[in-house]
Amino acid sequence: MLPAVVKLCCGISYPHLRSLTGLQRTAVAVIGQELTHRQRWGQVHHLIRTGLKRNEPKSEDINPAPMKEDQLLYVQKGQEAMRKALCMLEDTQGWKVETESGGDVICSKVTPGAGKVFRLETVLEASVDELYDILFARVEEMHQWNPSIQRITVLKHVGPETIVTHEVSAETAGNLIGQRDFLCVRHSCKEKSRVYLGGAAIQLESFPPQAGFVRAEDGPTCIVIQALADDIGKSRFTWLLNMDVKGWLPKSIVNQALPRAQLDFTRHLRTRLTAGTTLG
Repeated sequence: MLPAVVKLCCGISYPHLRSLTGLQRTAVAVIGQELTHRQRWGQVHHLIRTGLKRNEPKSEDINPAPMKEDQLLYVQKGQEAMRKALCMLEDTQGWKVETESGGDVICSKVTPGAGKVFRLETVLEASVDELYDILFARVEEMHQWNPSIQRITVLKHVGPETIVTHEVSAETAGNLIGQRDFLCVRHSCKEKSRVYLGGAAIQLESFPPQAGFVRAEDGPTCIVIQALADDIGKSRFTWLLNMDVKGWLPKSIVNQALPRAQLDFTRHLRTRLTAGTTLG
């Protein structure tokens, strides 16, 4: 993602690094989490095997006229990014707890080709549809509630399920790596009481790296939003963060900053949900 959904790593501060709890957890806790993950990701495994076919956009749904070749490429790249990200989540081996905070649990693992990736799991006080609306349908409004985003612009709409976005991170106090920009394709898929949001970096000749920014790269990455069985007004939120921030920042600092970025994002999202409830 958000895909990438948020670029909070560009607002790293020294207090954040000091507050990380590291990898140390008891074996009992790890075993218990892995058993839970095996049950949960059995559903994801079925989705991977079926190839998301039931909800892939059809040409007649996207546009009455035949899709252009470049449009098909965007859709295919978004779908492929989602499949790869879901495969990473479905593989339950090798995950290690990074940090826990207020019900948010972040684990990490090193994967071939992608390096170190991070998985956040939590429960949010919002329905699947509400989260889909905030994180995908209204992605251009993210800067209004996420202070680490300067702007997100949708460059292309390829039907209702695929978009191409340009994102710019905000300048924040304690910024160690400077502003980044991101060019991504995002794809969404609805499966009964679940929503999948996937994405990855792309390159466009018409939109080269911008002066003054280092172009970072996402993905494959994804978010899985699933309604709780006993309360459809709440959702289990799982976010696979897979990002290369580029530049010269040491990996050790990046690998500490990314899980902190996920916690910060979740905190801002909860504030947005609370504000929406108050206003609504």
